[in-house]
Amino acid sequence: MLNGRSLVPGDTIDGFRLDRQLESGGMADFWRVSHTGIALPLIMKIPLLRRGEDPLTIVGFEQEQMILSRLSGPHVPRFIAAGDFEQPYIVMEHVAGQSLMHRIDQGPQPDEAAARVGARVADALHDIHQQHVIHLDLKPSNIIQRDNGTVVLIDFGLSRNLQLPDLIGEEFDSPVGTGAYVAPEQVRRGRNDPRSDIFGLGVILYVLATGEYPFGQPERESEWRRRLWRDPLPPRWWKKDIAPWLQEIILRCLEINPDARYETAAQLRFALQHPEDVLLTARSERHYRDGTVAVFMRWLANRNAPPIRARPAASLIDRSPIVMSAIDLSPDAEGLREALAIALRRILATEPSARLACVNVLKTSRITLDRLEDAQGRNPHLQRLIELKHWARSLPVADDRITYHVFESPDPAAAIIDYAVNNNVDHIVLGARGSAPLRRYLGSVSSQVVAKAPCTVTVVRQPVSTQDMPDEQGLATLQGGTESTGAG
Repeated sequence: MLNGRSLVPGDTIDGFRLDRQLESGGMADFWRVSHTGIALPLIMKIPLLRRGEDPLTIVGFEQEQMILSRLSGPHVPRFIAAGDFEQPYIVMEHVAGQSLMHRIDQGPQPDEAAARVGARVADALHDIHQQHVIHLDLKPSNIIQRDNGTVVLIDFGLSRNLQLPDLIGEEFDSPVGTGAYVAPEQVRRGRNDPRSDIFGLGVILYVLATGEYPFGQPERESEWRRRLWRDPLPPRWWKKDIAPWLQEIILRCLEINPDARYETAAQLRFALQHPEDVLLTARSERHYRDGTVAVFMRWLANRNAPPIRARPAASLIDRSPIVMSAIDLSPDAEGLREALAIALRRILATEPSARLACVNVLKTSRITLDRLEDAQGRNPHLQRLIELKHWARSLPVADDRITYHVFESPDPAAAIIDYAVNNNVDHIVLGARGSAPLRRYLGSVSSQVVAKAPCTVTVVRQPVSTQDMPDEQGLATLQGGTESTGAG
């Protein structure tokens, strides 16, 4: 409405010209708009405030205005402006692309295609989680894929910023969300756990892979509560040939207890991008749902479960980092490997939920990347994987939290940095082998990684002798982008 009349093309609101009305949503009208001096394609969202309209509409508008204005990056629409309650609106970037509903409408996707989409969504979730935002209404219509493949999340009206007041949590006694995707803890009005979004993405992966909804599409809260005790049919029930690794990932995302899911979206993305490293459990081979006894016991425990009271949310993002360790497997680097193991034990002792990626770079010629056998006729790539696993046996990390990777590259530093960027690595630990003049002149691998890495880097120095145990002075922890004073 504008001055008591319906809006029409050509109307202007605070300098934004309404060009064309788009399809309305359940809680808002949408217009393509333009503004002098702004070349970016724009969309205006105007909440529906008709008499008798759900009060959630205006509270959600206020919530989205607060949250979207503080978000940035490639995975959210760029915020432009917002109006007050006399003429409420939000103007944001118009994201060109198709929503994920386009994929859903095509029916079941091949396993690898579903995993690729899921990894892109997980990447977007990790981005907003790092900005202290939980989406809480993740569903295909709220996910848009740009032409370059980047996923953009939209509609933050039901979301939560952990550093801002939670207007919805404070003003409504009933759970909110979309019935097919809402997490069990959301049914109990819990709104402070990023793993709720991992549950939502698990539902999306289930639908992408099978064409079916794991919990149907219920609309009433009483129907939502069933997921507090009733697990879904395994994806294999619908799709007999689904890959065990994909069923493992999906069912882990859909665990009733958030503690049994992936701790972070980054760890979920890692699993989807590296199916060969997914540790298979009984989930991967399930053909049926839990039996009557197990469901009845969960029902007893949860039928009268009280609401989850608002409390400061522990940062699961910070507590569940991805740590990458680059290991030198040269025969003369035994002392350095020992120092590296000591450093990793200290890190893992303080980060028990961390995922560890042990990597080694097989330096190849710039002319050929052919894998050649060594003098004993062994494949060096396979041999280094074996050596990595042997070296890591003493580290205090569970089998499902450690992976091993051998890269073949003419540029070891670039290979390490590329892996860190592509897998949202939070912390790189690597060794420095010395400070010979030639190495200083050319730039060591460790110094190149420190200079270019997008995350924290810990450089472990070569001990003076293999008997010398490195102390705190033997470690240099550096932020990506700074230079190392002791990286050889």
